Amino acid sequence: MNRYFTDVELENYAWKIGYKDKILFMGSCFTENIGEIMAGLKFQTLINPFGILYNPLSIAASLRRLMDPKPYCKADLFEHNGVWGSFDFHSRYSASSADEALAAMNEQLQLGHDFLKEADYLILTWGTSWVYERKEAAGPVANCHKFPASDFHRYRLSQEQIVGEFTELLTCLQKFNPKLKFLSTVSPIRHLKDTAHGNQLSKSTLLLALDQLAAAFGKQHFNYFPSYEIVMDELRDYRFYAPDLVHLSPVAVEHIWGKFSDVLLSQEAHRLMVQIGKLRKAVAHRPFRKDIPGYVKFLTQHIDKINQLIINFPSLNLDREKEYFQQELNGCEQQ
Repeated sequence: MNRYFTDVELENYAWKIGYKDKILFMGSCFTENIGEIMAGLKFQTLINPFGILYNPLSIAASLRRLMDPKPYCKADLFEHNGVWGSFDFHSRYSASSADEALAAMNEQLQLGHDFLKEADYLILTWGTSWVYERKEAAGPVANCHKFPASDFHRYRLSQEQIVGEFTELLTCLQKFNPKLKFLSTVSPIRHLKDTAHGNQLSKSTLLLALDQLAAAFGKQHFNYFPSYEIVMDELRDYRFYAPDLVHLSPVAVEHIWGKFSDVLLSQEAHRLMVQIGKLRKAVAHRPFRKDIPGYVKFLTQHIDKINQLIINFPSLNLDREKEYFQQELNGCEQQ
């Protein structure tokens, strides 16, 4: 037992994610925290093709659209203060023209569709059970895009609504991609606009719904990772939060990542992560002098290491790193 806090007990997951697996992340900004770490370590990832999503219904609607990727058209967009966007997408895909917005959105839609067909894991992170629905149109919005609150009807989903929606959705996803496994988590980031009590009710609803889904689908298909509990029990101190006291600090994210990687990544993945980490440090290395034989040897050795990694793991995308070392080597040879 840890001397300073109560450790959250983690399962001995039967799944072990590796570099050959394709991992789709969908959900809140916490999804992006973990997803970006894995992307940086060269895992095969796709993170939030619709942008950040917070509530289960918006995530479900996005996944349904990925299974049936009907392209968006101008009629699906809104124009607000000179910006074209969609209530299905985060504002990162909005643009000053409809054509530009549609090009970005439809590119993400097709990319997400193709990735979902081949994905091994879908990692879902729910942030809140509160939903915003436009009064003039049915269905939840993924993002309000700073429209007036009076344009929306706001309500909290029930456990039964979430379970009903996702029971049907996960069954459809299993037919769409039979090898797909689901890993769920609840974002530890608090939604204090809902009030502290409202946030607790919201998170509790999500936790109960996920527990029911896990029981229904079984651990061979659906598992839960306790990121919310790790923050509440192991990191219950504001020093683990960002300055806004709502989002997590890099130290907290790294702590959760450590727990995640310990129980959910394969031994081979851990060994390869060490090598990738060394490559990243080498790319960041800035020598005092580049005109010495030792630097040429340093570059050549790392190019050889990358070539060997690519032979052993063809799915690894190390093009950027290889290009960097090659350009540096070319520069040395031209001197």
